[in-house]
Amino acid sequence: MSEAIKEQMDTLVETINRLNYNYHVLDETLIPDHEFDALFQELKKLEAEYPQYKDPNSPTEKVGGKILTGFTEVRHEKPMLSLDNAFNAEDLLSFHQRVLERLGNITQVDYYAEPKLDGLAVSILYENGRLVQAATRGDGVVGEDITENIRTIRALPHQLTAPFPARLEIRGEVFMRKSVFEKINTQQLKRGLKPFANPRNAAAGSLRQLDSKITASRELSFYCYGIGLFEEVPESVAPIEQHSAWLEYVHTLGIPISQLNEKIDHFQDLVAYYQKIEAERDSLPFEIDGVVIKVDSLQLQERLGFVSRSPRFAIAVKFPAMEARTRLLDVDFQVGRTGAITPVARLEPVEVGGVVVSNATLHNQDEIARLGVMINDEVMIHRAGDVIPKVTRVVIEDRNPECVREIIFPTECPICGSPIIRLEGEAIARCSGGLTCDAQKLEGLKHFVSRGAMDIDGVGGKWLEILLKEKVIDSIADLYHLRKERLLELPRMGERSAEKMLESIEGSKNPPFARFIYALGIREVGEATARTLAQHFPSLSELMATDEITLMQLADIGPVVAKRIVEFFALPHHRELVQALLNAGIEIQYPAPIQETENGRSELPLLGETWVITGTLSHYDRNEAKEKLLSLGAKVTGSVSKSTTKLLAGEKAGSKLTQAEKLGVTIVDEATFLALLADYGLANA
Repeated sequence: MSEAIKEQMDTLVETINRLNYNYHVLDETLIPDHEFDALFQELKKLEAEYPQYKDPNSPTEKVGGKILTGFTEVRHEKPMLSLDNAFNAEDLLSFHQRVLERLGNITQVDYYAEPKLDGLAVSILYENGRLVQAATRGDGVVGEDITENIRTIRALPHQLTAPFPARLEIRGEVFMRKSVFEKINTQQLKRGLKPFANPRNAAAGSLRQLDSKITASRELSFYCYGIGLFEEVPESVAPIEQHSAWLEYVHTLGIPISQLNEKIDHFQDLVAYYQKIEAERDSLPFEIDGVVIKVDSLQLQERLGFVSRSPRFAIAVKFPAMEARTRLLDVDFQVGRTGAITPVARLEPVEVGGVVVSNATLHNQDEIARLGVMINDEVMIHRAGDVIPKVTRVVIEDRNPECVREIIFPTECPICGSPIIRLEGEAIARCSGGLTCDAQKLEGLKHFVSRGAMDIDGVGGKWLEILLKEKVIDSIADLYHLRKERLLELPRMGERSAEKMLESIEGSKNPPFARFIYALGIREVGEATARTLAQHFPSLSELMATDEITLMQLADIGPVVAKRIVEFFALPHHRELVQALLNAGIEIQYPAPIQETENGRSELPLLGETWVITGTLSHYDRNEAKEKLLSLGAKVTGSVSKSTTKLLAGEKAGSKLTQAEKLGVTIVDEATFLALLADYGLANA
């Protein structure tokens, strides 16, 4: 028994050391974080039960990994420790109770809560206000000198704003924003290079470049989360007795800190903070994998002290894993409404972020080739919120060559048998069957009746499937020729349901021009582009007869979109479809043309403005508010950026409000919004 326990512990030490080396030194993630955490906790438990078998060099006593060849060593004047982990509210309560027990006579503790950024921990030293040295955490004692690379981070000052200490070492996280990560991976693929697996690896790899020009091109960000050391704080600075006060002070010196940080004085509010940040996780502009909770008082931190590799006054509370490992069982090929052929991975069911996942996207043929994935491979999958999970990596080191088989991309549509074509310069392969393909027909119908298009309530996907299957309809135009008697012959169709369906179809016969254009399902033409077309062309016939050059003169329409529009209306069956819809009684409502005043400005009052909507509105839902803004000429986007003009903020506005305030965006409350609508006669009665 004892030999088996020792062998188990030795195997865990070897495995964790290998994973640590790949993660901290090579910037490679071999297994999901939650699996690593489980291995680590298992080793800690065994070491506590069998201390006689504990390895003196156990990874439970160390932080990070060795430094890379090519970098100078930097010895930290004060060790950079790691944090113990919690995984739920119960673990957080246990931490709180341990804090109170160790402090003895104290019953109330103030905490400071911060998002746990998924990046690379660094130490940055300022002397007389000047940035003189920066280092990675390394093994906690010795790190890598990355001074020149840190200097490329635009948000970090090279010279602090006075009054500053004679020496100040700040500690924080270097990370890469999601938008930058997507842009860099696009560039990597265009250059034929391997894309980064995630923003954390991209940030770490960028920071460890021997050429600082490469690092500078990666647009890294930094937030400070703590102080390593300080000497000779100016007398003009009030005594600092809390961790939160230190962060507020360094922020006045020009050091960036997260605006999501909060000071918290009740335990139940710690749980609420964790839940709030977890709910906002997917909408944040950067990756986080939990929150960090710290005792705020520096005096109490000192009393609580440290244990091995971690402080007793702080803990990292991890979110449910958004990444998992499983097996690829097979690949199906789905056909979308535009004929796009999408390979879908069928997986052994696995829990990711609290949801059991059995399917994931493989995107396209190029992605299958890039991943080198085969059926029966072990794969890593990633899920973010409601986004469809995707396969991110093959666990190639565990591949059994005798069990795997190649994924064969089809040459014929799995639905209609038409040839699959892939145009030069496009990543997507498509069925050439068009609206003769049942899959495209169904998806085209779903799009046509959807809320942003013709908004035909009561004719959902299931009913459309039945209508097609029972051959009640064969095209979009057939919807307008439905009869109650025929509908009542369908299974589970009641008289009232049939009446409501017909009423909804009849009520859709007077669509605004923009909605009608969008409903046709032209590739690359979304709601905003449809609105641009509707404002420019006085009639459908003129739009159908236009050319690419004319289209490219319109705002937001480039050569690709222009080509798609012209190609769509050039196809005879599309022209026939449009005529069939008009013959069925559809009467398009054309907008009044945009008039220009003498100074050349449009009479649309919000033209040129970009709005974002966040929070809950009491008078309108978000789509209704968006329609109002669009009708006044505004552009409405889903995320806050430097180009955002105004933010419409309802109740319980979250991270978008914080980001808007940080960027100096004008905040509009609901009362002001309603007054604006009233001024232009758009307020609901």
